Amino acid sequence: MRILITNDDGISAPGLAVLTDIATALAGPDGEVWTVAPAFEQSGVGHCISYSRPFMIQQLAARRFAVEGSPADCVLAGLHQVLDTAPDLILSGVNRGNNSAENALYSGTLGAAIEGALQGVLSIAISQYYGPANRDLDNPFEASATHGKAVVERIIAATPSTQPGYQLFYNVNVPPVAARDVKGTRLVPQGLRPGTGFHTEATTSPTGRDYLWIKGGNQQVQTAAGTDAAVNLDGYISVTPMRADLTAHDMLDTLGAIAT
Repeated sequence: MRILITNDDGISAPGLAVLTDIATALAGPDGEVWTVAPAFEQSGVGHCISYSRPFMIQQLAARRFAVEGSPADCVLAGLHQVLDTAPDLILSGVNRGNNSAENALYSGTLGAAIEGALQGVLSIAISQYYGPANRDLDNPFEASATHGKAVVERIIAATPSTQPGYQLFYNVNVPPVAARDVKGTRLVPQGLRPGTGFHTEATTSPTGRDYLWIKGGNQQVQTAAGTDAAVNLDGYISVTPMRADLTAHDMLDTLGAIAT
């Protein structure tokens, strides 16, 4: 296999090292793993691209490149500048923290997978949920490192070779537990944490200037039963198939009175 990997935590992030190991094992001894990742952290940038300005790309080592841009920029650079032919697979992550529920809408990790799917390449985003049971482990990514390869292999095997319309991409979230405590994998829809969202917090610098920090909500809040964060907090890996189609299909008939 030929695999392109990226992330949103930056090219030096420990989660990318975990993903490199997963991709190397998947590719096999005759395969190739290419890394094109942000030079700096790009968390929360979603699917943004640097449409109005150029961005620098630098080769750091064989098959390893840093891009001063977003994760989606990295995918575009990898597909159209770095690689001479398309990869078989794009992997994004392993993100430090979950991208379940509403987090998926902000995630640069998911943004890379969205761009990969729009470019016609099977793309999978992997995120490691953090919580009291794993944040103080010697390796908080232990569960992802142990179970990531097998989950990706099952996704590859199950994905249809041809798909009409927008292509599938996958949002994988690994639970906030040690590797031995992972109960299994569940195929589930995206959830919503009730009353949880981002907000701003004001602060003043020593020079008297006003600033705002954006802060997230409680990540240990359950979503509805059978959705991503709910199964994650119950010890399961969640796999959510997604498409870049934002249409509320269930409302097209209900809102028919809008049409003239």
